[in-house]
Amino acid sequence: MLKRHLLATGLSLFMVLPIQADTLSIAEPTYKTPNSESGILRPTQGMTMQQVEQKYGIAEQKYAPKGIPAITRWQYPQFDVYFENQLVIHSVVQRKSE
Repeated sequence: MLKRHLLATGLSLFMVLPIQADTLSIAEPTYKTPNSESGILRPTQGMTMQQVEQKYGIAEQKYAPKGIPAITRWQYPQFDVYFENQLVIHSVVQRKSE
């Protein structure tokens, strides 16, 4: 009887707990392109969203924030910028299909 009661309680807890997972997918970014005049100039770590817009203009596409902390992606013609809350954490050059 006690085993049944424990099993029922365990199953009830399992059903009540939220199950959630966020996936951030980056399709093979290019890390070898220099962030300079000879490569592709792009935002650097620590810049704010406002600074990125002032320097690079409005993004072609802005994806909604996901997860905790909130990760947001802005897509520009040659690169993507990833923000944690309001700050740049990374920018990657888009891979060109060959």
